[in-house]
Amino acid sequence: MSVKIRLARHGRKQHAYYHIVVANSRAPRDGRFIERIGSYNPNTNPATIDLDFDKAISWLFKGAQPTDTTRSILSQQGVMMKKHLLEGAKKGAFSEADAEVKFEAWMKEKSAKVQSSKEKLTSAQIEDKKARLKAEVKVNEARLAEIAKRNAAAAAAKLPAPAPVAEEAAPEVVAEEVAPEAVAEVQVETAEENTEA
Repeated sequence: MSVKIRLARHGRKQHAYYHIVVANSRAPRDGRFIERIGSYNPNTNPATIDLDFDKAISWLFKGAQPTDTTRSILSQQGVMMKKHLLEGAKKGAFSEADAEVKFEAWMKEKSAKVQSSKEKLTSAQIEDKKARLKAEVKVNEARLAEIAKRNAAAAAAKLPAPAPVAEEAAPEVVAEEVAPEAVAEVQVETAEENTEA
């Protein structure tokens, strides 16, 4: 029986994620498997990989063959490097302690590269967002300028409003100064009329 480390597809249409499984090579892709050792989600940026490191190493030493995609995933996570160093230690090229030191140095370098690529990605996203915002502001300013131009043209095209018609001024009653003697005469006349009545 040939054993493979491969991906089993899960998820919905156009949004797949994968389980990393150890399975018989004759079993269906999403069918029966021996053991699940991790998961791989390519929908995130960067891709999310969750892997049981020790199980992957033990299956590689038992003779399980990874597929091309799984091999790149295992290599990215350091499983292939660790296997390579442990095989070198078995052959006597160096001790297991040296292999562990080399592996730790490799992992630090790898994690630094991954972190820098993440930072570049986030800075690129921020720059892209700023550029899109500037472009949107320019479009909005152009749109507002066009609207103002149209409004000015519409205002100019309208006929000038007729001048307001001046209403005929009502004759103003001017109060004339009345002499006090005339006021006294009017009061006497009104008093006489009241007595006659």
